[in-house]
Amino acid sequence: MFSLVCVLALAGTPPVSADPLGKVYELMAALTAKITAEGEEEAKAFNDYVEWCDEAAANLRNEIKTGGAKKEELDATIAKAAADIEASSVKIEELSGAISADEKELKEATAIREKEAATFASSEKELMDSIDTLDRAVGILEKEMAKGSASLAQVDTKSLDSVIKGLSVVINAASFSSNDQKKLTALVQENTEASSDDEELGAPAAAVYESKSGSITDVLEEMKEKAEAQLGDLRKAESTAKHNYNMLKQSLEDEMNADNKDMAEEKSLKAASEELKATSEGDLAETVKELAKDNESLKTATTTCMSVAADHEATVKSRNEELNAIATAEKILKESTGGAVEQSYSLLQIQSRSDMKQAEVVTIVKKLAKDHHSAALAQLASRIKAVMSYGAADGADVFGKVKGLISDMIAKLEKEAESEATEKAYCDEEMAKTEAKKGELEGAITRLTSKIDLAAAKSAELKGEVKTLQAELAALAKEQASMDSIRAEEKAAFDKAKAELEAGIGGVQKALGVLRDYYEGGAALLQKAGGFDAFMQQPAAPKKHSAAGGAGGSIINILEVCESDFTKNLADEETQEADAVSVYEKTTQDNKMANTMKSQDAKYKTKEFKTLDKSISDLSSDRDNENTELSAVLDYYAKIKDRCIAKPESYEERKARREAEINGLKEALQILESETAFMQRGRRGHRNHHFMSL
Repeated sequence: MFSLVCVLALAGTPPVSADPLGKVYELMAALTAKITAEGEEEAKAFNDYVEWCDEAAANLRNEIKTGGAKKEELDATIAKAAADIEASSVKIEELSGAISADEKELKEATAIREKEAATFASSEKELMDSIDTLDRAVGILEKEMAKGSASLAQVDTKSLDSVIKGLSVVINAASFSSNDQKKLTALVQENTEASSDDEELGAPAAAVYESKSGSITDVLEEMKEKAEAQLGDLRKAESTAKHNYNMLKQSLEDEMNADNKDMAEEKSLKAASEELKATSEGDLAETVKELAKDNESLKTATTTCMSVAADHEATVKSRNEELNAIATAEKILKESTGGAVEQSYSLLQIQSRSDMKQAEVVTIVKKLAKDHHSAALAQLASRIKAVMSYGAADGADVFGKVKGLISDMIAKLEKEAESEATEKAYCDEEMAKTEAKKGELEGAITRLTSKIDLAAAKSAELKGEVKTLQAELAALAKEQASMDSIRAEEKAAFDKAKAELEAGIGGVQKALGVLRDYYEGGAALLQKAGGFDAFMQQPAAPKKHSAAGGAGGSIINILEVCESDFTKNLADEETQEADAVSVYEKTTQDNKMANTMKSQDAKYKTKEFKTLDKSISDLSSDRDNENTELSAVLDYYAKIKDRCIAKPESYEERKARREAEINGLKEALQILESETAFMQRGRRGHRNHHFMSL
């Protein structure tokens, strides 16, 4: 007894002299309650920590999965951008080559045009000087002839010497400048020599200076007309050459402008692709970095959570061991100190006080049974009453038995409370984990469904675009085939028209040659015969057949008009053919460019929607797996709810009821303890009195 009091005093508990074992029981019960409360708090904190671990791990796994998907998307974007850059580079190189070729062709054509223009300017100046000289010579001759110079009237136009001689007389009489004299003489010699050459080559006699009067004036007028005709032909040829050059220049400039525009667009597209590639590469590097960081965080979180779980298991084990030690010590005390208590404390108490305490204990237990509708407490009250009523008859320890019954009931209730607390913790933990897993799976399924819907929409959009591009490519092919057919028909029509016009021009020229040989030759003879009228009188010649010069001239004029029309039509046909070829070639080139771009676009879009379809298949498979797992979780969730929720009385209600029962029984036990102490004090007093009486 003394040692127990000392132990309690050293432990900080005030010593008691009445019933130290009862105080020990109280301390054990308080310590047990404290340890149990701490265990509940620690279990709650551990459950919260487990929820955090599960949530953190789920979030990190989701981040890793999202980062992986983003990495794949960025890889695809970078690959496409690189392909676009390569295609743009090839296209820019092709366009640059085409522009260089057009610039070279334009430069060469411009050089040729400049030479032609210089040659034309020189020839035009020379012809205009000649016409001006001849025009002034004709004017001077007409003035001299008006003065009556008979020597200038007629010359033999077939004799160069005669012409030059007559011209010399004109020059001297007209007082020409030395420069004009030389130029005029050179013109006459040149044209006379040209006429002689034509005669040697079999040219018609009409090429000789012919006139009705055979005068020097007529010779100069014909030279002037010939020079003017040459000037007209020269200017017409210059106009045609200039027009052709302008058309070629315009065509080349249009092609270069179109190519420059396309090259600018390609450069812009290339720059945009390069910018996208650089941005995507930067994002990819950041994504890879974040993925590594998330993986490391997941590893750290997993390690930390496992360490905390191990510590929790060790804590629970240690706490259970402490509770078992306290319970074992209490059991040992109760089993081994019963006799000592009986011998140490007097059982001789006032009967009225004993009856009162017994009635109070029974009343408390009955009230607890009634308040909480507990059959076990009602049975305990009956047993206590029976022990108190009949236990004293055989000299048994009534209070010890009652205390034993109450202590056993308290232990039973505490065990049930502990069991239900464990069940509650298990239910809370499993419900929380299951709900978290359910939410995680539902969120994953929602995200997968969203990704599938987005990918399906994008794939459908790309398929529609590819279909449109294929239709456009087919339309381009059809249009090109139609253009080829039309071009072939136009070429055949041009070849036929050109052959017919050239044949017509050749026929008209031949007919003109024949008619001119006849009519203009006869006219020359008449001019020659009439020349004698100026020198001598001749009788009238007999009337002979004469060519119909007027009608023949009309025919020749009409044929010349026809020749001009045919020549003009041929030139128009050639111009139209050149324009048609230019338009056809330009349109064909545009179609080729459009076909290349659309084909490349269709190729990349097809690759992209195939990638999306594969992604949709993979995502659908992942979603099916998630749905399967969710079904299993929902089945387990239904079972755990049936076990933990579907009960008529909640755990909190049962806990409150059981605590009230335990507290009531402890109150009854305290009453019995205090009564036992009283009886012990009475018993010791009785023994002392007995010893003193001896």
